[in-house]
Amino acid sequence: MMTNQSKPPHYNLAFTWLIAGIALLTWLLLRVVLTLQVGISQINAVEIPRLFIQGFLFDIATLAYLVVPWLLLSALLPNQLRSKTWVNKARWLTAFLVTFGLLFGAVSEFIFWQEFTTRFNFIAVDYLIYTNEVIGNIRESYPVPLILLGIAFIVWLLLFGLSRSIRFGTAPKTLKKKLALLVLAAILPVLSYQLANVDQMEFSQNAYANELSGNGIFSFFAAARRNELDYDKFYKTIPDSHALQLLKQLGVDRKTVGEIAAHAHQSKAHNAAVITTSQAQALGPFKRRPKNVIVISVESLSASYMGTYGNQENLTPYLDKLAHESLVFDKLFATGTRTVRGLDALSIAIPPIPGQAIVHRPGSEHLATIGELLEAKNYATFFIYGGYGVFDSMNAYFRGNDYMVVDRTDFDKSTIQSENVWGVDDESLFKNSIAILDKQVKAQQPFFAHIMTTSNHRPYTFPEGKIDLPQGSRRGAVKYTDYAIGQFIESAKTKPWFKDTLFVIVADHCASVAGKTKLPVAKYHIPLFFYAPDLLPKGHYSRIASQIDIVPTLLDVLGEHGAQHFYGQSMFEAQAKKLPERAFISNYQSLGYYKNDKLVVLSPKQSVETYQVDAKTLESTPTDNDEKLVSEAIAYYQIAARAYKNGELSEFAVVE
Repeated sequence: MMTNQSKPPHYNLAFTWLIAGIALLTWLLLRVVLTLQVGISQINAVEIPRLFIQGFLFDIATLAYLVVPWLLLSALLPNQLRSKTWVNKARWLTAFLVTFGLLFGAVSEFIFWQEFTTRFNFIAVDYLIYTNEVIGNIRESYPVPLILLGIAFIVWLLLFGLSRSIRFGTAPKTLKKKLALLVLAAILPVLSYQLANVDQMEFSQNAYANELSGNGIFSFFAAARRNELDYDKFYKTIPDSHALQLLKQLGVDRKTVGEIAAHAHQSKAHNAAVITTSQAQALGPFKRRPKNVIVISVESLSASYMGTYGNQENLTPYLDKLAHESLVFDKLFATGTRTVRGLDALSIAIPPIPGQAIVHRPGSEHLATIGELLEAKNYATFFIYGGYGVFDSMNAYFRGNDYMVVDRTDFDKSTIQSENVWGVDDESLFKNSIAILDKQVKAQQPFFAHIMTTSNHRPYTFPEGKIDLPQGSRRGAVKYTDYAIGQFIESAKTKPWFKDTLFVIVADHCASVAGKTKLPVAKYHIPLFFYAPDLLPKGHYSRIASQIDIVPTLLDVLGEHGAQHFYGQSMFEAQAKKLPERAFISNYQSLGYYKNDKLVVLSPKQSVETYQVDAKTLESTPTDNDEKLVSEAIAYYQIAARAYKNGELSEFAVVE
């Protein structure tokens, strides 16, 4: 890449300017590619120029940080070394490494966009902690060596071409110029910090345009700073007394575990043999109470993949067949966009608080989860996972809340058909689960088992010869998971504990949450079946419900006290009492409250937006704020966030 001495270069160029130019060109090309992939039809004519102008400003703001090392190096490099041959070679080598890094970052962001349709964000920061799973997942999903070689070749070709027409400046720098470079290195990042803020991405109502306007590096470090968001600091609030009054009107009159325990003792003493009207309402359509519960949380199973919810591709033949024998919940919505959010909802039943999920936070042990409450009632409680439970702190969370944790490291190798970095195949997960539950039944102890699948996750690999679709695609992975669940249910039918067991089949979240709006309601619609042919007639539950409603519903169905501790509704009781229908949807920053065909979205900087939601298509259009709905949304999220912060979700007393 050295210049040909027999053919003098056309002009001199400062190294910093070369790096700046390559960075801006790389980010511009990435923005163009992502815009074309989203589709021009998704962005209106006014938003397109705005997103590129806004994007250029974010690129400049990012560049203000990136050029600092080179400004400092240029200022501090002794004049006598500037013209040395080895220094010139070092410049070109550095240019190669920096350009390689820039292109590698662009390719990484392109891959990230395929999964999440966003710039690098909180999820990207979170994933850096779990390099084994994430890097392994990438290696199994993409031809990494070929991609790296391709990037290296493109960088070499670019710099080789540039080296034939430019050379780096070698003239000595005066003290005045050196001081100017030092001042510039100090001022640029300060100006960028003061003038640029990731919230400036939110320039339109179109989430695609907003995300495209950003810069991945800038967004990444902004997300790192906002890993945990304090509700009171960033979001609109109302007086606690007003918030609690609103929740009570909505049927949320939370009790501590200690208060519930005291009430349970009084109930036993006065009418142990009597089933009250409230208890009958909570039992709903069940003929009798189940003895055991198995919750299967399926990785990324959007309702839109299932024939039961309108899909025509026959991706879930077994689950669609099972739906005809189950109680199907037609309008259940996930709380978030990641597995840990689903695990929050399915264990502690709390509206999603901003920032990290509770599962992933320190100090999340001894919370009043359904597992902790049932373990205190002599249930054997399990969390069984096909992957490595250290990922996202799942093992620590569930062990700290009295679940017996079993992950892939506990499976006998002979029981595993296939595996990838993300987890074992779902059939092997379910076969091991059956063996665990069989042993538990021999101990004559009721059980609550939460089983988390992994096969419907990139790289979408599974055993050959099981289904009629190839590996490596989401559609194939969905159909394989459906097949594995079918094998599990058929095996369970041969067990003596089957007739006393309620099977709860639900997704942890949808496969994608990309859409024009911040929180596209349709992308949070997930399946939920209650399957227990000996206990429960088939049917449909047509009310809108939230993922956080499952925990209190299960406690009531089991006849165990504790449902009142949670923010979710006991669904059968809510139906009988005609409590308001509502759901909670979120990403790590935006908090949504869906009710009365309207979606209230609370965002940082005390921002509040409201959307009208079409009841059939679930498409959203901006509308005026409904102050009553806004106050209800604030009440739920504010009180839930403060309850976690103040330790009010802890297990205060054992329910006996």
